[in-house]
Amino acid sequence: MTTVRRAVLTLPAAPLGPDNPLPALRAPAGAGAHAVDARTLAELPRDMARGIGRAPLRSLLPVAVRDGYGRARTPADLDAIVIENDRLRATVLPGLGGRVHSLHHKPTGRELLYRNPVFQPAAFALNGAWFSGGIEWNIGATGHTTLSCSPLHAATVRAPDGGPMLRLWEWERLRGLPFQVDLWLPEDSDFLYVGVRVRNPHERTAPAYWWSNTAVPEERRILVPADAAWHHGWERGLNRLPVPAAEDGADRSYPLNGVHAADYFYDLPEGRRRWIAALDADGHGLVQTSTDALRGRKLFLWGTGRGGRRWQEWLTEPGTPGYAEVQAGLARTQLEHLELEGGAEFSWLEAYGPLAADPAAALGDDWTAARAAVEAELAAALPRAAVDAAHTAWREGAADAAPETVLAAGSGWGALEVLRGGYELPGTPFPESTLGPDQEPWRELLRTGVLPSPAKGAGPGAPLVGAPWRDMLETAPADPSTEYHLGIAQWHAGDRAQAVRSWERGLHRAEVRWPLLYCLAVADQEDGHPLRAAERFADAFADHADHDGSGLVAAALGREAVAALLAAGRSGPARELWGRLPDEVRGRGAFRLLEVRMLRAEGRTDEARAVFDEGFEVADLREGAEVLGEVWADLTDEPLPEAYEFRTRPH
Repeated sequence: MTTVRRAVLTLPAAPLGPDNPLPALRAPAGAGAHAVDARTLAELPRDMARGIGRAPLRSLLPVAVRDGYGRARTPADLDAIVIENDRLRATVLPGLGGRVHSLHHKPTGRELLYRNPVFQPAAFALNGAWFSGGIEWNIGATGHTTLSCSPLHAATVRAPDGGPMLRLWEWERLRGLPFQVDLWLPEDSDFLYVGVRVRNPHERTAPAYWWSNTAVPEERRILVPADAAWHHGWERGLNRLPVPAAEDGADRSYPLNGVHAADYFYDLPEGRRRWIAALDADGHGLVQTSTDALRGRKLFLWGTGRGGRRWQEWLTEPGTPGYAEVQAGLARTQLEHLELEGGAEFSWLEAYGPLAADPAAALGDDWTAARAAVEAELAAALPRAAVDAAHTAWREGAADAAPETVLAAGSGWGALEVLRGGYELPGTPFPESTLGPDQEPWRELLRTGVLPSPAKGAGPGAPLVGAPWRDMLETAPADPSTEYHLGIAQWHAGDRAQAVRSWERGLHRAEVRWPLLYCLAVADQEDGHPLRAAERFADAFADHADHDGSGLVAAALGREAVAALLAAGRSGPARELWGRLPDEVRGRGAFRLLEVRMLRAEGRTDEARAVFDEGFEVADLREGAEVLGEVWADLTDEPLPEAYEFRTRPH
């Protein structure tokens, strides 16, 4: 019989730590990496070009940046939920985005996924903290979801066959869309079924994005029913290439044949079954298939270059084998967003399970024969018609079923939005009981039309930026806290001049000034006024000292202020502010890097080089970041030491 039960997974883990206390006013770091030049855009299929240009993020609002983690790992107990039948055992982490950590096939004793032996956050998600391994559910915008390391609601539900099913659900805040992921194992099935639904409860059309990302050991062959792929790599273009051969003649169906990190979005012909498989040298491995709504398939590889290998090590522990990702999405590429009309939904079914094919055929040089061999085995193990029928049975008989036993709780933001909008969302309840301290001021605004002021000396609290909340803020009594939040909502909407006016009005009467000064400093940066921005960052840091008992604001503002002062050529004030930071903060890797830049600006090159020689780690180094190599090259002509080699482009 299939069972769903709570469990505990113990791993060496780096604590997530607190969120950054500063509002995330800027566009996601690395957003430019997904840009496509005008010439390339003009040559793409029209629907693809429209999707690439649709609804880019102006900021991460209302989500907070998650950068409070480090790299010191100690054993920790992680809440898990195990779904199990006689054939498969799936381990799910509801507190970490609903990640499927493990998919174990009992008859063969094989682990079908790349299972990371540690929990090590790294700055890969749109808002920071993310970790590698397993199957992740990405919703929101191009990149890893802001929910990568956040709790989801979880409960048991009746599956279409009457057995137990695990439901995960949340309210995705970047786009304001509720979603659910239902996982079940039919009795005696070798496949984990996953029903996914994304709903738009609003009247307006919303941009929609979804990719299910599965990490697999990189020593695999990746097979997919396509003869071409859109290649997105270090040159930041989008080029259609034949599959599996690349420009240099190497077979790119093997991730280890790539030198540099790259994405291959496969161009699956219309009408063909959607699937992707990763097989080892014996022809064994994982296959993922779905109903046709989940159109795209992709391979991500790190490559064999120094930077790719360093990232692989960075995300786990030395000696752990590397991974690649096989992915499935709503669009052909991750650069695109679809339109989800008001009141409509996207739904589909995915299936994950083992596959064994004759290695002589599946790993042979004849690509057509290799694909045919895998597709034949998939058809025998799980016919296409069975997947379609399972989706229909789930959507019509189980997707709206009410949760039975609650296993985990997510955030209270969905409850607040349901309270405001009166939405009916069968199957995914967001009860008022989940509302917490972050939502309480906004519930008061909704009830009375007044946003309560924060406690004396406290910061302004979490923002909301949706149009209905902005309308309420515009009619609420205009105290400094309300002006702060109104300015953030206006900034998010693209009305930056009005946002600055709101922040300036609030600043005149504010007792706690640093939040407003910070916002004005970011506005100055974005408008090309580096000196004024630096001065405002410094003023914000000076003000925070009277109101920051935790030290969180000191670290966040200090990092911004020192960097801004150096960028403005003000190394003296940067040094003065640096001296006011706590010793513990100055010892962190990100601040050691700032110290290097400060020493270089002061002409103390030997001392700057000595910081590199002593060694430091920037825990929240962004994926694709080249700052370490750039700063090193400014100090010396020597090769960049491997410890600092995170560049994934050719140099």
